[in-house]
Amino acid sequence: MSIHLVRPDDHTELHVESIGGIGGDPLVLLGGATWSKDWWDDRLCALFADAGFRVVRFDQRDTGESTFWPPGGPGYTGADLVSDVVAVMDGLELGGAHVVGLSMGGGLAQQLAFRYSSRVLSSTLMSTSPAGPVRSELPGPTPAIARLFTEAADEPDWADRAAVVEHLVEGERPFAGPGSFDEDVVRATAGRVVDRTRSLPSAMTNHFLLSDGGAAPVELSELGSRPTLVVHGTADPLFPVEHGRALAEHIPGAELLELADVGHQLPPPRHWDALVGAVARQRELR
Repeated sequence: MSIHLVRPDDHTELHVESIGGIGGDPLVLLGGATWSKDWWDDRLCALFADAGFRVVRFDQRDTGESTFWPPGGPGYTGADLVSDVVAVMDGLELGGAHVVGLSMGGGLAQQLAFRYSSRVLSSTLMSTSPAGPVRSELPGPTPAIARLFTEAADEPDWADRAAVVEHLVEGERPFAGPGSFDEDVVRATAGRVVDRTRSLPSAMTNHFLLSDGGAAPVELSELGSRPTLVVHGTADPLFPVEHGRALAEHIPGAELLELADVGHQLPPPRHWDALVGAVARQRELR
């Protein structure tokens, strides 16, 4: 394991971690909104490393130990988050990388493959939605999840560690599929997030306020120039599985891996062998 500090511009610093041999195939992990690198389970990262990847995970802006902005006032756009991935590759002297993006990270991965196709060796799009037009209307979130985004939630006392950990745990619970929520693991991860994050109010707020920075919608048909794997849980309450199916349908040659009873979450350990194997197969399709 090695730690790197990458500076995509004069006022931003990204905290980057590299796991596995330096000669491994680069694999960059992009998390969902609010995610620091901690949410990518150490054990899953080790499995990717054992499969021959050099795993790169990092704290995106406003998360973990990276630069943060005041809550409610992010001084950057979604397009900047995409460019940050290129900056991370440059900082680690990677000409290109296999990219795995989950939720918001999956949207960033689509933009990355569209705008910087020469830097993307393959894309794995997990629990996400098309970042460009598709031929049919896609279903929205379940009513319970929709209410989470429309009803104001009580904030914890950000100085109370136990209260903040509980807040993070309960924030993850509704998104998990049946039998797929491991409270002990989520609670341990939440503790690491609380201990490492420089501004939790910023991390929990700012990603939801981002504009796209004028980025053009992705032409999904053009993403077929690189191998693409779509991974989606059959019980995703935010982006129902039809979103993943639409992605696989509109990206030429894309492989679809549906995970039974998985929600909008990092897949649980029972699916890791299938996930790692499917990501590793993308190397053979280049």
